[in-house]
Amino acid sequence: MPADGAERDIEEAGTEEESTIGQVSDRISDVSSSDQETSNSNIVNPYATLLQTLSANVQRGQPERKRRKIDYAKDAEVVSTIEATEEAEVKADRQDANEDIDDQLTEEFDEDEDLPPAEADLMDVLQDNDPFDSHFANPDAVTLNQHIEFIKDTKWTTRKLSSDRDWKQVLTEPIDSSGVRSSVSIPAGLQDLHVKHKLEAPAARLLPNLNGLYRVLASSIFNYQDLIFSERTSSNEKGIREMLCLHTLNHVFKTRDRIIKNNARLSREPDGQDVELRDQGFTRSKVLILLPTRQSCVRYIQTLTELCEPEQQENRKRFNDSYVQIEEQFSDDKPDDFRELFAGNDDDMFRLGVKFTRKTIKYFSQFYNSDMIFASPLGLRRAMDASSGKKEDMDFLSSIEIVILDQTDAIFMQNWEHAEHIFQHLNLQPKEAHGCDFSRVRNWYLDGNAKYRRQSILISAYNCPEFNNLYSRSMLNTAGKLKISKAHQDGAMLHLNIQVRQTFSRIDVMNLNSDPDIRFKYFSTTILPILAKAAKGASSHGHGVLIFIPSYMDFVRVRNHLANSTEAQNISFGSISEYTPVREVARARSHFYSGRHSVLLYTSRAHHFRRYRLRGIKQVVFYALPDNPIFYKEIAGDYLAQSVADGGLDPMQASVRIIFSRWDYLKLERIVGSSRVAAMLKEKGSDTFDFT
Repeated sequence: MPADGAERDIEEAGTEEESTIGQVSDRISDVSSSDQETSNSNIVNPYATLLQTLSANVQRGQPERKRRKIDYAKDAEVVSTIEATEEAEVKADRQDANEDIDDQLTEEFDEDEDLPPAEADLMDVLQDNDPFDSHFANPDAVTLNQHIEFIKDTKWTTRKLSSDRDWKQVLTEPIDSSGVRSSVSIPAGLQDLHVKHKLEAPAARLLPNLNGLYRVLASSIFNYQDLIFSERTSSNEKGIREMLCLHTLNHVFKTRDRIIKNNARLSREPDGQDVELRDQGFTRSKVLILLPTRQSCVRYIQTLTELCEPEQQENRKRFNDSYVQIEEQFSDDKPDDFRELFAGNDDDMFRLGVKFTRKTIKYFSQFYNSDMIFASPLGLRRAMDASSGKKEDMDFLSSIEIVILDQTDAIFMQNWEHAEHIFQHLNLQPKEAHGCDFSRVRNWYLDGNAKYRRQSILISAYNCPEFNNLYSRSMLNTAGKLKISKAHQDGAMLHLNIQVRQTFSRIDVMNLNSDPDIRFKYFSTTILPILAKAAKGASSHGHGVLIFIPSYMDFVRVRNHLANSTEAQNISFGSISEYTPVREVARARSHFYSGRHSVLLYTSRAHHFRRYRLRGIKQVVFYALPDNPIFYKEIAGDYLAQSVADGGLDPMQASVRIIFSRWDYLKLERIVGSSRVAAMLKEKGSDTFDFT
């Protein structure tokens, strides 16, 4: 992300920003075969075509058709860089289309995929109690149907798993009619995760010590439970990513080996023998990984290649040209979480299909021929929706068995509606066959119950009501779902770089829908008159008030009120939001620092995407608390500490004012600590709480 661009950070549906990025994405799509996934519907069944060709060759005594060789030099010439000229892009698009037609004749019947298991050494002996076997391959039909009915009737049972005071683990499962609770086993090491033999050695190198938190996560992940983990940090993100990559590869390889083994079995059966082998979904894609930026995708691809150790990587140079960006683009004052998110290529408009064979990884495979799909919510949404010359297509999501949202807090800051839309369209019945052999499709796919077998994993730096809503409505796994969060013993307010008075003011809101109106009324009748009086007086104490407003809708409402209300006519103010042009941001910062503006409005997304080092702040008003506790420490602590260090503020005059309601429980807990939050929300004698 450029250091001084604001309007490109948030992809809001229907805004000019999304339209602009959409134009750029259309150009990118010219060199991405993953964007051509809908073309399959117009091509004859490649498997049947190949069988006819092979049969004709054998009858005529001709040699069997050879696989097309990969020409890396030619591929690099076609798609060298995104900045190629329009003429070169058109040429690349045409050549990719021709190559894709050839791929249709080979990639469904690759030589290294269809060797007999004994010869290819692909099929590990199934171990006892393998979660893959019990959850996907051979589930107990009676228990499965019973659990699905309980979930449809919202009959869940919830229990706490951990007695550790630092962590909270809550497991939710469908009610068991027998009254027997499922046991929760914590793996002692990698040997207990039922990992395929070919993945054991690289997994041991990447995850040599499976202990502590990682053992708890591994227990849920490898047992195919849904998971919300809301304590992702820059220190544990690498280990979590390696575990997720190991799990998804393990799942893809076991699925492929099961199909190949059954193919070999069918080839040995006499003609007319009625053998029912159900080992597939409607389409090939089994794993969907949603990420905020292309650089996040690069990290996942690097981990996958370290784990599966392919002999060949098709289109790797093309991937590097489109996704990898090495140069540093930040100043030294940016925090670690900001650098981790926005380092490298921070483009949030992408989608990538990845296909695995025994020896090869192929990037930019069409979605219907991919094992894994990597995408940003915006990129996948644009692939799903209808556009000029392209009809709506979501069938490639019909057989997703594992969906992962990593860095979900960053995705939340982009446009959460895109992620919700994707979850609403997972595991729907496909509108077209796409060459599916329905005799091999698992029964729970045919019954429309795939969403009850899908594993959903959400990794975030914090939890919020929107994530909990997804947890309740879209995470319906019969294996259960686990929520892991940290107990906030102290809270962020005790870890500021300055000792400052912090005043929390509670507003009584009984209905969530009325929260914005009651909050605005409290601000305009209680806080605004204080600011107007201070601005009118001769004292400079009224200058330097930063008003932090997380919601853009609230920001617009407050800004318009300050501009038009007679009560605020003495208040000179500036404003910085995620949509403010760079020149206006510089002007607002300068006028606020010089004292020309006494008040500055500042949004949560502007801080998320820019992390401006604002100066001249003497008082902070939180119109609402931020979801990210790091923002509170930076704004309430670092900004005021900088003003004191600059000599423009007496520490005794610094103050922080916070407005909160009962609906801010999760935010408030992270700020004041778990031990204080309940009393602050339920206290009847007072609605104001002071801390220093």
